[in-house]
Amino acid sequence: MGLLVSRVLRCRDSSLLEPQPEAIAGASYIPGSRKRKRNSLEELATSSNVHGPQNQGMYPHQVLNYIYWKRVKISSNDAYQNLFLDGHDSDIKIRALGRTWCLHKVFLCQSGYFANILKGTWRESHQGVINLIIKNEDIDTRSLHFVFGALYTDADLSITPLEVPQVLAAACLLRVDRVIQQCEGIMKETINRNTVCSYYLAAETYRLKAVKTRCFEWLLCNLMVHPSVALYKKVDLKLMYLLALSSDLLVMQKEIDVYTTLKIWMFLYLNPCWNGTMKQLLQHANNWLSTHMAYVDNISFLESEEGLIFQPVFKKLRFQHIIWDLTSTTILEQDRLIPMAWLSPIYKQQWLTLLRTQEYGVIGPQVINEQELEECTMRCGTMIPKDGRYTWKWSVGRLGFPLRVTFTRQCVILRQRCQRCDGSACHNHIRNVIFRITLVCFDSNKRVTFRKTTGYKILTFEYNEEQIVMKLDSDALTFPMCIFCNFLFVNLGNAENK
Repeated sequence: MGLLVSRVLRCRDSSLLEPQPEAIAGASYIPGSRKRKRNSLEELATSSNVHGPQNQGMYPHQVLNYIYWKRVKISSNDAYQNLFLDGHDSDIKIRALGRTWCLHKVFLCQSGYFANILKGTWRESHQGVINLIIKNEDIDTRSLHFVFGALYTDADLSITPLEVPQVLAAACLLRVDRVIQQCEGIMKETINRNTVCSYYLAAETYRLKAVKTRCFEWLLCNLMVHPSVALYKKVDLKLMYLLALSSDLLVMQKEIDVYTTLKIWMFLYLNPCWNGTMKQLLQHANNWLSTHMAYVDNISFLESEEGLIFQPVFKKLRFQHIIWDLTSTTILEQDRLIPMAWLSPIYKQQWLTLLRTQEYGVIGPQVINEQELEECTMRCGTMIPKDGRYTWKWSVGRLGFPLRVTFTRQCVILRQRCQRCDGSACHNHIRNVIFRITLVCFDSNKRVTFRKTTGYKILTFEYNEEQIVMKLDSDALTFPMCIFCNFLFVNLGNAENK
């Protein structure tokens, strides 16, 4: 209880608690006069308003003693029960959202919001009721009750993760730092697919930068690796825009799979009542889009009235890494989701890039500019289910060269494995590539337990050459594991990368 009282007294505002000169001179305040102080408290006990004109000069600790003088050994739990829940000795009422709380000014002064209000109430005002008009829809009576109650106890009150955004909103309104810190701590420890989007929005609204960063990083790691209908329904337009833009998005398979993710997300955004599994989702999204486009002529879905709001998100797709694959290009054409006005310049530019590469023997990028790479690299990734040796190939059609990736428990190896053929750009003996390799392991709660990256680097390959790009500590690895890569095979000066 001593800690609680100390915290109440420390939080007082100097203008709020400053005694008036005549009160200091009063006989009842002589140090060491315990009998006269007791008499003063007994006199106060008969008063209907301890903050009335006759007591304007009282110190807050004397008011606190008045409340507690028969409960010297009261515990923090008793204060919460007797004073807050039961409302004993209340000297002020707070009305908000159709409910009334019987509270105490000495506890309310811990709130920065009420401390300012009570500057006038403490000395001059006879008002015993404060009406709060709350326009923030995130704040409800439950969250207000929690924050008021937290002022009466040293211990952190119990709160579920799903309640945290509302409590945070109330704590920020009332400026109760201890509750804000409690919410921040809970949010950092309980990020999952059910909470991440609401936490992100709350952290952005109330400027909890560390929480916002953790939520965004969680989404970058899990959006495609651990897809979920429930998660996709909660991602709003602005957040999906930022995710689609980022080169740190962990992409499973290739860029066309980012397109597929955006397509099913858009379907759920427009059909929030749809219920089904992830296995069913893509087929339902394709059927819905096909049915919709059957009644539309000459324009794509994103050019329709219903699709306009999604244009900024889909514009962040890296189409230059999609159209080199015939199957992927066919999907774009058949869906009629993307405007042809977006695709035609990319078809032209990529064809010209291919011709220049063949004609002039371009060896690839030679300068790393990470800011420019953020919107240019090819994003790809795969799952490594168990320990072993794995080899696969990622390439950019005839523009780049077939680059084989080999994973072992000891290292990751890149190898230029060219097959010379007429008309191919692959026949150069020397080629440059910018790459970044990232390894990630997750626990059962989808939290990252291991992460290692090379950062962006440039490698120069001769024909059929292999190079170790990452050495691994086999003892630190757990499976399944994901490996993600960012590649750039052409110069950033080329228009297709902008």
